[in-house]
Amino acid sequence: MVGILIVAHGTLAEALVQSASHVLGRVLTGVAHLGVTVRDDPEALLPRARELASSVDDGGGVLVLTDMLGATPSNVATRLLSPGRVEGVSGMSLPMLVRALTYREQPLEVVLLKALSGGREGVTQLAAKT
Repeated sequence: MVGILIVAHGTLAEALVQSASHVLGRVLTGVAHLGVTVRDDPEALLPRARELASSVDDGGGVLVLTDMLGATPSNVATRLLSPGRVEGVSGMSLPMLVRALTYREQPLEVVLLKALSGGREGVTQLAAKT
């Protein structure tokens, strides 16, 4: 099973995990999160991020999701990447996370593609209901 690590600003990662658990109606396993504050030193976060990635990896690889490209969480996440073993996506959203969780029994490359498609397809203009 693919492990999932979410690295994001503040409590966003924790909130996404809780929301995905609510949507799926179950406690999530093999998922970890790391919140980053303005006071955090990226170098000091890296050992904890590596520890969390290792803790969710049962041999199926790890998908690292982060909120915003170029910010501290994504900069930490990119230092964890190892093609084919630890993959990453920025711009995370609840649809992206739920899609990744739904397909995480598949190989890492499939989970990565499903997460990307969940993110793209989750962004749409709402239509008014009358």
